[in-house]
Parts: sequence; structure tokens; C-alpha cells
Amino acid sequence: MKKILVTGSNGQLGNELQIAAKVFSQFELVFTDVDELDICNLTAIEQFVKNAGFEAIVNCAAYTAVDKAETDDDLCYKINRDAVQNLAQIAQCNGLKLIHVSTDYVFDGTQHTPYVETDRVCPVSVYGESKLAGEELALKYCEQVAVIRTSWLYSAFGNNFVKTMIRLGQERESLNVIFDQVGTPTYAADLANAILQILNTEVFVSGVYHFSNEGVCSWYDFAKKIHQLAGVKSKVSPIETKDYPTAAARPHYSVLNKSKIKSTYHIEIPHWEESLIKCVDILQK
Repeated sequence: MKKILVTGSNGQLGNELQIAAKVFSQFELVFTDVDELDICNLTAIEQFVKNAGFEAIVNCAAYTAVDKAETDDDLCYKINRDAVQNLAQIAQCNGLKLIHVSTDYVFDGTQHTPYVETDRVCPVSVYGESKLAGEELALKYCEQVAVIRTSWLYSAFGNNFVKTMIRLGQERESLNVIFDQVGTPTYAADLANAILQILNTEVFVSGVYHFSNEGVCSWYDFAKKIHQLAGVKSKVSPIETKDYPTAAARPHYSVLNKSKIKSTYHIEIPHWEESLIKCVDILQK
């Protein structure tokens, strides 16, 4: 049985991995969050991993408060950059594989075709810069590493756009949602399954990969579909980014090309609408 260390297990992806683990019975997943393991402390990780028999580390931990990061940059970099270096160094010293989850925010969003892994990175926010720094250190310090960039993550757990739109739609008669930012929602359950599929393959191929659900939409389209599936009657109106100013800039276009991860690991990816149906169904039970 392969023993896997998961960090950040209280987040959306960590929670979905706990569910997915029940299907992948060939794994023994050890779930940790900051209370069990402080990944900002190199010695703590070293002691946790020593003689534990782990084969891989999956890092789901991240500072994800995008707007707050603009002024809270020290903590943001500590978690998204420095902690990743710690994990990469420990993985390398112990001969472990490392899967590190990153973001579409490493791109500036000025492109008009889906981003491939080799496209120029140019983050436009502190959050994006910190995540890019983490990617670079993971690749620098660990030979067996897969960096997986994802986008617009949501699930039945934690705070996310899907849950917010349902709640606001039930509270208000009308909502304004941005229509000129385009990307692809990612159901965390699908990403969790993809990660375990990668760890279950005989040949681990290091590098950077993109994963989101299939298809393309704006936040406005996404909100409309959420309300339709949840039976919410609130009126949703499209607005431009300039009409909803935020502390951190967002990429206007962040569609990810998934060809590499699909061909390398033979992963089938559902369309975003198909996965959204599953999530909304869970939320309404």
C-alpha cells in the first residue's frame, strides 16, 4: 500500500481527496493541516516524514485570499513560496514524489487561446507572484515533481463562487456578475481524482501540467448556470471588470490547455457543466 502525505487537508481539495481516497484503497493517505504539521517549519516536516514510509507528498496548502494578499504579502509568500521549498527539499532528501497545486494566476490573461504549460508566465497580483515562486522552487529542489496549475476551484466544502452565488441569489432579487473574465471552473473532486490517478501510474513524469474541467465560460455564465441548477430565481446581470474594482488584478482570460496531462496520464476530464450538476446536487441534499 502506497503511503501518501497530504498537506492542507482542511481546504476544498484536501477534503475532496479524503473522499476520493475511499475509492483508491491502494493508498494510505495521511491528512494534515497546520495543526498537525506546520509546513513553514522545515524541521517539523523532516521529523514528520522521517521513517514514516511515505512515497509521495501532495501539497494542497495555499494562501488563497487573493485581494488580502496585496497587503498581507509576507504570510502569502511564507505559505505559497517558502513552505513549498521546504516540502520540495524534504521530498528530494527522502526520495519522495511531490505533487504541488498551483494556479492560472501565474498568467496575465492577455492571451486569447488556451494557455499551454510553456507559455510565458507573467502574474499580475501578489498571489500570482507567490504561486509562481512556489512553482519555481518546487521544480528547482525536487526531481520527482508534478506542478499542477488549476483554475476557478469550487466544491461542496469551504468558501467558493458556487456556494456564494447560491447564497446571494437566495438573499437578493438581483446580482451583478463580471462577464469579461473568461476561464474554466474546476470541480475539486475531479482534480482530486486526477491527482490520485497520477500517483497510481507506473511511470511518474515530472513537469508542469494544467488541469481544469473542459469547456469555457465567463463568471456571468457560470453564475447563471449555478442559479439554473439550484433553482434560484434572482436576476443576474453582466458587468465589466472595471465596474467591480478589487485590490488584486485578475487575468481576463485564463483558459488552460489540458492536452499534456490527458496524454501523459490518460486522464479523462468532464465538462464543467457536468461536474457542476454533481456539486449542486450535493449542496442541495
